Amino acid sequence: MKVSVTSEIGTLRRLLVHSPDSGLGKVVPSKAQDWLFEDIVHLDTIRKDEYDYYTKILLYFLDPEKIKGKLNEVDSEKGNRSFYKPEHPDFYRSDKVIELQWLLSDLLENEAIKTQLVSSICAIEGCTYQMQNELLTYEPNELAKTLISGTAANRQLLFAPIPNFIFTRDLGITIKDHVLLNKPAKKARTREALLAKYIFFNHPLFAAFTGKIIELSDSHHSFLLPKEEDERKITLEGGDIMVVSENHILVGVSERTSSEAAVKITQTLFEMGLMEKVTIVKIPKKRDYMHIDTVFTQVKRNVWVMLGNFSRKAVKHEDETAVERMLEIKKEEKIKILQFHRNSPEEPISFDSLEDLLIDISKVDLQCKEEVKIIFSGNNEFPYSAREQWTDSCNLLALKEGVVLGYDRNDKTTEAFKNAGFTIVGVKDLLLQLEAGSLTVDQIKDTFILMPSAELSRARGGFHCMSMPLWREPLTI
Repeated sequence: MKVSVTSEIGTLRRLLVHSPDSGLGKVVPSKAQDWLFEDIVHLDTIRKDEYDYYTKILLYFLDPEKIKGKLNEVDSEKGNRSFYKPEHPDFYRSDKVIELQWLLSDLLENEAIKTQLVSSICAIEGCTYQMQNELLTYEPNELAKTLISGTAANRQLLFAPIPNFIFTRDLGITIKDHVLLNKPAKKARTREALLAKYIFFNHPLFAAFTGKIIELSDSHHSFLLPKEEDERKITLEGGDIMVVSENHILVGVSERTSSEAAVKITQTLFEMGLMEKVTIVKIPKKRDYMHIDTVFTQVKRNVWVMLGNFSRKAVKHEDETAVERMLEIKKEEKIKILQFHRNSPEEPISFDSLEDLLIDISKVDLQCKEEVKIIFSGNNEFPYSAREQWTDSCNLLALKEGVVLGYDRNDKTTEAFKNAGFTIVGVKDLLLQLEAGSLTVDQIKDTFILMPSAELSRARGGFHCMSMPLWREPLTI
């Protein structure tokens, strides 16, 4: 199986996803924040009226044989969504739009791995020995559902769900033909990381490149550090890693990814010869931002979407009066950007603003001759810029260069895309055109596809978060 990612916008050919499972429906207000959720989502709506459209559009672009001519059938009441259920015989089972629960079920057919994984999970979840033995009697499909949702075959909740499993980007990141596995900052994501590790190291689909999986070990004697020095521990989530060109990677330092991890990643990639440049982007440690992909993502070689707080104007206080600048009345949200080069890591290059960095990537790494466009969240209008960034206006997934998926609720950002020359289309209309044959995937250019988002946006993650690309076609430069 081919695994290769050398950009954020090359035509997407293979990715890992996880559709909303019953664990999302188990989030309760008293535990929501512990489980990293800000709100309670309605499970049936998030599945049928929202995420299913994501599955359909991904299949149309990546594996059309699974969906073309079948829309009415897969969405019929008689079908009862069996097409979307990993445990069902009618599941779409694509090796291009790859569902994690399906991989886990496959893996659990191996009795030795099943025993190891159940034992490991029962240890971290504090299960009784009796419960551990009972789980070992489950069939692979049922066991996979239980290990993800925390719910037993008899619907009893055995341990906490892992509702963030839908954000597959954070499990790891594909860097060229390697996969860097995460080290989650929050306890709520420990089981996710363990499941991902077992899948990547043991599933036959990835057998050819188990030697190309990168794991970050903790710093020496990190377990002896006092709690107040937690920041010195190595924590990493995939939303803070972006491969922007064949030889350049961005690493965010954020609420979820530590400076120690950024140092370790930089050293590792340089030593392995995988990257020539590593740019560390340090953003404020705020829940609003979480990862760097919540404040910017790439749309085309010369087009980016980003939050205006980190633009040149904002950093230089150009919209303020001289008195305001002198008194620093407006609280500055500082961002620090340092670019390290493999041959001279002791001489990093500094960037004043995020906008400067993105323009440099387009012009230097991707050799753009045309003007670089920055599309701002909420059209950079108060208060829409912050409101829409909170609902993931900057967290877009490129299906191919210039064709991106985003939430339909971010009206001002959509308006900004339209002003920048993009076609705006709702996913429901687009699917009908593709099904009727009046439009083909190849004909779609410079398009912002609006996805239903009333419930998905409550989960605080967009389609960039809900995807782990495994293979993108290389850009021709």
